[in-house]
Amino acid sequence: MGTGLSHFRGFVAESFRAEGRVEGRGVAVPDEARQRISSCTDLAVLDVWFERAVTAATAEAVIDGG
Repeated sequence: MGTGLSHFRGFVAESFRAEGRVEGRGVAVPDEARQRISSCTDLAVLDVWFERAVTAATAEAVIDGG
C-alpha cells in the first residue's frame, strides 16, 4: 500500500523513504487516519503532515498537530 506521498520524488526523498523503512519507527496508524491521509489531495496539507511526520510519535499528532 502506498503512502500517498508519491509527489515527493528524487534522490533525497527516496533516501528518506529507504531510511524510514530501515528504522521502522513503529508508529501505529489507525484505519481512520490511514484513510484520511491516503485520500488527501491537498498538497499544502500533505506538506504540513510530512513535516510533522518526521518527529511525531502518533498518527494523530501528524494530522491534528497535537
